[in-house]
Amino acid sequence: MKKLLFIALLFPFLIACNDDDLNNNQNEQLLDIATVENPDQKTNFYFVTDKKERMWVEISALPYYRPKDGQRIVVNYTILTATPQSNTYGYAVKINDVYEVLTKGIFNITPATQDSIGNDKISIGDIWVGGDYLNVEFVYPGYNRTHFINLVSDASKTYTDGKVHLEFRHNDNGDAPTYNQWGMASFNIRSLRQTPGNKVGLVIHTNEFSGGNTTYQLTYDYTTGSASVAPKQIRLQGERGISK
Repeated sequence: MKKLLFIALLFPFLIACNDDDLNNNQNEQLLDIATVENPDQKTNFYFVTDKKERMWVEISALPYYRPKDGQRIVVNYTILTATPQSNTYGYAVKINDVYEVLTKGIFNITPATQDSIGNDKISIGDIWVGGDYLNVEFVYPGYNRTHFINLVSDASKTYTDGKVHLEFRHNDNGDAPTYNQWGMASFNIRSLRQTPGNKVGLVIHTNEFSGGNTTYQLTYDYTTGSASVAPKQIRLQGERGISK
């Protein structure tokens, strides 16, 4: 995963701002988790925060940065101007810096792919639904090998609670557990939308150093497409690992 030098590491927390904050914070540096809209991979593009604020990148401190369409980012930006509500975006902004979040979909596991996906232990810092994504903050011990991170659907397992069961899987590739490395991943869960209904109950299974097999009960509420919890505070800390 491509990572850029991220100025947010100088700050202890990433805090999602509300609409009033945006109106009052021109010339200030704001931090948000967002999804890139950039089908032509241009240096000027849109991004949409998990609160559904659509921003237009008018100026960038990263002049050659051309993110892929659908890439999840933690973005440090400054509001330049607000636009009329009838426009296709809410604010024109300047990007100050970016951290690219590992962005994937749901992997449908088979017996043939069981080994490559792995199920090595990991530590979960936080896990939540934001927008149409399941977001996971994690830490693993490693050294210099690439670790594989996936969100897995296993059709061979059946459940009777009416919820969607998914597994957060980690493959350490035999890496030496030398020091802790921090990572973050976003998984597109839009394919889980059901009709009728506007909410999906999720059970996320993990294999953790503390507690072994652990489950997290979450709700994917797509009536608004935004997080079903309060704006997140994310600690960007420790060594950043290499994962994909």
